[in-house]
Amino acid sequence: MKALLLLSLVTATSLFAADHAAVKTQANAWRAQHERDILTEFSELLAIPNVASDLPNIERNAAVIRMMCEKRGLAVQALTLQGVPPLIVADLRVPEAKRTIAFYAHYDGQPVDATRWRSDPWKPVMRDAQGKDVDWRSAKAIDPEWRLFARSAGDDKNAIVGMLAALDSMRAAARAPSVNLRFVFEGEEEAGSPHLAQFLTKYPEVLRPDAWILCDGPVHQSRRMALFFGARGIVDLELTAYGPVKGVHDGHYGNWVPNPIPNLAHLLASMRDPTGRILIKGFYDNVRTPTLAERDALGQVPDIEAELRREFEIGSAEGDGKPLNELLMLPALNVRGLEAARVGDEASNTIPPEAHASLDFRLVPNQTPESIKPLVEGHFESQGFKLVANTPDAAMRRAHPKLLRVKWGAGYPPARTALDEPLSREIGSIMAAIGHDPVRLPTMGGSIPMYLFQQPNETPVIVLPTANHDNNQHAADENLRLQNLWDGIEVYAAVFSGLGRQ
Repeated sequence: MKALLLLSLVTATSLFAADHAAVKTQANAWRAQHERDILTEFSELLAIPNVASDLPNIERNAAVIRMMCEKRGLAVQALTLQGVPPLIVADLRVPEAKRTIAFYAHYDGQPVDATRWRSDPWKPVMRDAQGKDVDWRSAKAIDPEWRLFARSAGDDKNAIVGMLAALDSMRAAARAPSVNLRFVFEGEEEAGSPHLAQFLTKYPEVLRPDAWILCDGPVHQSRRMALFFGARGIVDLELTAYGPVKGVHDGHYGNWVPNPIPNLAHLLASMRDPTGRILIKGFYDNVRTPTLAERDALGQVPDIEAELRREFEIGSAEGDGKPLNELLMLPALNVRGLEAARVGDEASNTIPPEAHASLDFRLVPNQTPESIKPLVEGHFESQGFKLVANTPDAAMRRAHPKLLRVKWGAGYPPARTALDEPLSREIGSIMAAIGHDPVRLPTMGGSIPMYLFQQPNETPVIVLPTANHDNNQHAADENLRLQNLWDGIEVYAAVFSGLGRQ
């Protein structure tokens, strides 16, 4: 009996692997025949400006994506709120399916400073591995190491194009999923998804599937595919330190009139040490201890840190010797910008009226924006600052030697799905069966509002990224390596057709 059970298990496993291998082969064969069609559709979508605050253009994006989905025979609806980019929802329904799995991506992108780009961010350009422009439309062959440069090429329109191309490959192979597939495309993720909670509340029958796969972010730096089971939360903070009401000569008044620049610099230095550890009292009290499965996964992450140091041209890393992915399990304080007076040729011998700092806190379970705010503000007060919410008047200036305006962003909490949850194992097995055994990471370092998707009943949420790690996400010359798009198509096809068949 044991032998028969073992034989049955081995046979089932072999059939499972063979079927997924066939999906991969079929998807690759279809893609090889349609690369120019895929890139044409991708380029046309990238050519539409997509900053969330530019509502006319963002609605153009939504209309094009709706058309792309309808062309595939999906049942499409645009969920709306007044003055908000629409949420495009497209369904592929399967008779007698017992589960609905939603796949999320976003079609908006970060604002651009076109002067920092090598070419127009809204006019996609293909370049080879040496950075030379190439005409992919007339080329004899498409090199998978070429990269397409445009805003949102890596973050996150590639996922939309990749998923829809995967559906095309499945249709060509006469393959159908065994679960309902739902595609949800958001238009203001880069603005912090300020209305996503309202969408989830207004349309619960549409936006409460059995599980979510969030298709956003980069693969592992080793170029291996990755699965992320969590995301850090975030809250931003703008600080303004005040000096004299007007600029004054630093020769006449230096060392007497308080200078807001060193005052702010000392405050920032008091908040974190040179290793990056946050020095605010009580900040780590609520940090959740990693589970055994999370610690095991961290131990299997490929070591690419020496290569990253070479890529970033840094002599050392923060973190007191801890590995990168172990540090991502901890909260972080990032000083993302400083502004005060002028430097270089524009510098003047003046004590300035103000100094500004822009910070963000990355949060981990069980922290929330609400739980850390009193800790941070208490630290400011312990450093002798009087906190204000608005620009201080003359009476306030005279009454307090150190003033600090504190302006918090909205932010949102972190989230995490268990690595040994059934869906986690299912997707990992499918990817491994087609030669893309993923690096399993308990959390991504970045932040997405994953917690909203988990509500109200701890719905499983997993992040499946496809973009190259060096895609210049949020920066100038954003790009997508073509092999990442090709890999994404085959992985999406395998996951779409394989879910529910194990």
